[in-house]
Amino acid sequence: MNFKESKAIYLQIADRICDEILLGQYVEDERIPSVREYAAIVEVNANTVMRSYDYLQSQNIIYNKRGIGYFVSAGAKSLILSLRKTLFLEEELESFFKQLRILDIPIEEIVKMYKDFCMKEQ
Repeated sequence: MNFKESKAIYLQIADRICDEILLGQYVEDERIPSVREYAAIVEVNANTVMRSYDYLQSQNIIYNKRGIGYFVSAGAKSLILSLRKTLFLEEELESFFKQLRILDIPIEEIVKMYKDFCMKEQ
């Protein structure tokens, strides 16, 4: 896994696990790889993955069955979507709008590009 310097590694791993849940790789109430297994997958120290799992557990995205492992929480997919939507709207969109204004890009151009993008994705 290639990590970015601008964000803590454990948060990047947590984001990856969330992506995997959103893509259906892990479904509700299904076991996810153990801390050691996931550390081997992303080639990091198991303590870093443990921190990711603790973070995801605090967000109610995964839960621990003692002695069995970690599982995807019921409603995790919709929770992840809600959290990401809020984060995007509150943190990233402002920067995006600022760049549009600075670069003098009309919103109509963005709307057209978005519609074209959506057509390609169908």
